[in-house]
Amino acid sequence: MYKQIIINVTEHETRVALLEDNNIAEFFIERGDVSDIAGNIYKGRVQRVLPGMQAAFVDIGLKQAAFIYVNDVINSNYNEIEDLLTNPGDMETGAFDADTRRASSDLNRREWNIEELITEGQEIMVHVAKAPMGTKGARVSAHISLPGRYLVLLPTSSHIGISRRIEDEGERIRLKDMVLNLRQENIGYIVRTAGEGIQEEKFAHEMGFLKNLWEDIQKKYQTAPVPSLLHKELSVSLRAVRDLLMHEAEKLIIDSQAGYESILSFLDTFMPTLKNAVELYEGPEPIFDAYNLEGDITRALRKKIWLKSGGYIVIEHTEALVAIDVNTGRYVGKYNLEETILKTNLEAVKEIAYQIRLRDIGGIIIIDFIDMAKKSNQEKVFNALKDVLKKDRSKTHVLPMSEMGLIQMTRKRVRTSLTRMLCEHCFYCDGEGFLTSRQTICYNIYREVLRESRDMMGVKISLRVNPEIAELLHGEENPIVLSLEKIIGKQIVIYPNAQLHLEEFDIFEILKD
Repeated sequence: MYKQIIINVTEHETRVALLEDNNIAEFFIERGDVSDIAGNIYKGRVQRVLPGMQAAFVDIGLKQAAFIYVNDVINSNYNEIEDLLTNPGDMETGAFDADTRRASSDLNRREWNIEELITEGQEIMVHVAKAPMGTKGARVSAHISLPGRYLVLLPTSSHIGISRRIEDEGERIRLKDMVLNLRQENIGYIVRTAGEGIQEEKFAHEMGFLKNLWEDIQKKYQTAPVPSLLHKELSVSLRAVRDLLMHEAEKLIIDSQAGYESILSFLDTFMPTLKNAVELYEGPEPIFDAYNLEGDITRALRKKIWLKSGGYIVIEHTEALVAIDVNTGRYVGKYNLEETILKTNLEAVKEIAYQIRLRDIGGIIIIDFIDMAKKSNQEKVFNALKDVLKKDRSKTHVLPMSEMGLIQMTRKRVRTSLTRMLCEHCFYCDGEGFLTSRQTICYNIYREVLRESRDMMGVKISLRVNPEIAELLHGEENPIVLSLEKIIGKQIVIYPNAQLHLEEFDIFEILKD
């Protein structure tokens, strides 16, 4: 499978698409707000301890206080073992020695209360595990992790873990022994998938880099005010390089000269041999248009997705879970009802897995397949779903199909889903549905003006929009208009039109002053 990364950069947002055989598989967006702060490290202050929930609120300088659970608080007496117990995703089979097993057993018998570990007003260093989502604040942990190219540093643990994707037992033993020999302090590391086959010199270099980074963060913590940001995770472009180009994709194409140079500089430090895989896009049309991505992104915001056979799926977000319903629609089959239903369900499996990954849907997901009479057909659908989800980099857990044709599954949620990122509640229908957000509409206008202005000979451009959008373009988003005028060399005149739907806009050229 051929994979490439397409990056679109403007002054106001950066969009990253991972393509698999020219089809968009994953999509990331960054707008300079707090929507994607996962990985950041903050110096915060405990606002309120909640014994009844065994959790606490922590002020890290955002509008909403962050949330920390008792298992994510470091206990100074048992921090090493507690880290192992509360981060099972980092553990590997056979990672415990006999002493650790006995100590962990003792810790299991001793249940710590949140009020024993932290107090209101206490200063604390925390790592953002999950970004804010809707009305929920960020989920944070005192267990810090610093990712590099080959390793993840765990300064609050002494555990050595190996990525599960490295399956060769001899290589796993080699890597673990090498890390144990190289580390100079009793701190933990996880060897990432990219570390397979890598020799000692590169591991030693990265250990030094991560150790220095951790020491800098500790120094900042000593003098920084509360609350404050101590360490910012890489930009979405550089995360794409670190997590996708270095591990999966064969090529990266970016339409920004500054972004191109930043990526090359990053690769100079971590992986110079990949510099030839980075290309600067200089084509006449917008990069996402050149790769036919805008339509797929728009389709990923719809509730109803049609299948090639004529069936369809409906994706509904609720407060507690995401419900996905499968329907035969216009598909009537050729032979019998059971075969028609099975074919529709199997086709829906591929689309559901694709949409879950593209939309970055997390948490609890309930899939209502069309009822099948045969148990063997139910198992075919279940196994097909498990197989296709193997492509997903996020951890998933799928339960067998119930007698009612339902499949329950969970998917690890770290970031805000695409729908919640790009949409807002619809005021036309009293919050029952979604509209494209005002900010997204402004950015859509920005791209459309760039697209159409190439063929316009007039001296000015007239932009007719809903009054709500006009107010935004004259105010908070006015830099977009100024940026467009500078790029196209023409004045843009904005006219509010109350007859236009919030998402509608018209672009005309003015031939004379």
